[in-house]
Amino acid sequence: MGDEPAENISGGAAGGGRESAFADGDPETRAEAVVDRLGELYWTKAYGGRDAFECLVRTILSQNTSDVASQPAHDSLMDRYGPGGPVDEGDLVASLAEADQQRLAETISSAGLYNQKSERIVAIAREVREAYGGEQAFDQFVREGDPDEVRDALLAYNGVGPKTADCVLLFAGGRGGVFPVDTHVHRIARRLGLAPADADHETVREHLEADVPAEKCGFGHTAMIQFGREYCKARKPACLDDPEACPMADICDQVGVYPSDGEVVDPSEAAD
Repeated sequence: MGDEPAENISGGAAGGGRESAFADGDPETRAEAVVDRLGELYWTKAYGGRDAFECLVRTILSQNTSDVASQPAHDSLMDRYGPGGPVDEGDLVASLAEADQQRLAETISSAGLYNQKSERIVAIAREVREAYGGEQAFDQFVREGDPDEVRDALLAYNGVGPKTADCVLLFAGGRGGVFPVDTHVHRIARRLGLAPADADHETVREHLEADVPAEKCGFGHTAMIQFGREYCKARKPACLDDPEACPMADICDQVGVYPSDGEVVDPSEAAD
């Protein structure tokens, strides 16, 4: 198996998750077959246990940027506002609710869109403090509340979209059956033919969560992202030069990828 990236949204410096074994058996859907192969290629893990509010902040920092840029921003934020930091209020929610927005923006500047993200983080921290009191009660809500209610509550925050909400449900709440859809997952699921070529992010999520066993959705998400980074890249997928170079070659529909003439288009633009 490959090594999970040391620093990423799924686990920070520790890599994230815990190794898990799953019962052997023939996959019931093609999506499950893809996820099983990703597990063989990379890792099979179960997720959960991250602090919910920190996970939410981390995911906001990761929006529209790379892990290389967002990880230092997260580390700088925690160094300043987290436990033992110079402006630690004893609770990360309180620390960020009281944060000077401009100073926070400077702290997270490596993440890009730092003014917008700092405004959102401060506003959300204040809303969380008002609704739950602090990070401990918010964490309990994310872990134990009805998943649909938790998702709706997260989506109600300005700047929190479906992918961000689902990452919090998965990495903090440890909820099964949650398959967050980022740009990699959106592209790959449609290229492979696991979802309609013109499906939006939410439709892709619905197809994957319906066709992948609940306990496999977590590592399906993280491993599919790594697969997108290594093999199924946006502009130059591995199969473009060598049809046998991709470990999914035999179960991929190659929607929008044309090795014969080297053309690659978004699946939604592929000819019928």
